[in-house]
Amino acid sequence: MSSTPPIRLAVFDCDGTLVDSQANICRAMEAAFQQSALDPPPRADTRRIVGLSLVEAMRVLRPDADHHRLAADYKQAFHRLRTDGGLDDEPLFDGIVDVIERLSDDGWTLGVATGKSDRGLAHVLSHHGLERYFATLQTADRHPSKPDPAMLHAAMAETGAMPHMTAMIGDTSFDMAMARAAGTRAVGVAWGYHAPAELIAAGANVVADHARDLPALLA
Repeated sequence: MSSTPPIRLAVFDCDGTLVDSQANICRAMEAAFQQSALDPPPRADTRRIVGLSLVEAMRVLRPDADHHRLAADYKQAFHRLRTDGGLDDEPLFDGIVDVIERLSDDGWTLGVATGKSDRGLAHVLSHHGLERYFATLQTADRHPSKPDPAMLHAAMAETGAMPHMTAMIGDTSFDMAMARAAGTRAVGVAWGYHAPAELIAAGANVVADHARDLPALLA
C-alpha cells in the first residue's frame, strides 16, 4: 500500500508579493490622516508598514495618535475611494499567475496570509480570477498582526501541513519574522516593499529575484 505524500504548503503574502497596491494604500492613508486633521506620513514611511494590521500600522506611523480611530478612518477612506473610482487597479506582479499555476500543477497546496481584511483580499483574488487556487486564506480580521505566527499556524491547521513542509513567501521583514516564529521556511521576494538585505536580516532562507525563480527555490 502506498502512503499519502505529505502536504506541501506555500503561503503567499498579498500586498507587495502578489499585487502592487502601494499607490492605493498611500492614497487611502493620506485621506485617513487628513480626515483626522493630521499631516499624512511620507509615502516612504507608508510603504514600510505595508503588511501590518491597520491598528499596528497606525501605531508605527503615529505613536501619539488614536490608532483605532486612524484605522477606522483608513477603512472609510479606502471604501470611499473605491466607490468613487478614486483607486487604481492593483496589478499582479510579473510572472505571478504563471508561478501560481505551476505550483498548483506540481501538487502544492496554496494559501494567503495578509494584513488585508477578508473583504479586501476577496476583492483582489476575485478581480484577478485567482480564488480557485487558494485553499486557505488568513487575514487581519481574525488574527493578530504579523509577525505573530497565528496566520501561519491557522493555515497549517486548516490544510494539515507540517511546518517543515510549509513556506511563507513575502516581501517584508514582517513576513520573514512570522515564518521563523512559526517554524516554516521563509522565502523573500525582491520585487516588493522591503529590500532583500532586510529580508535576509529578518530570517529569510532565500530571496527570489523574480517570480519565475520560486518553483526551483521551493523544490
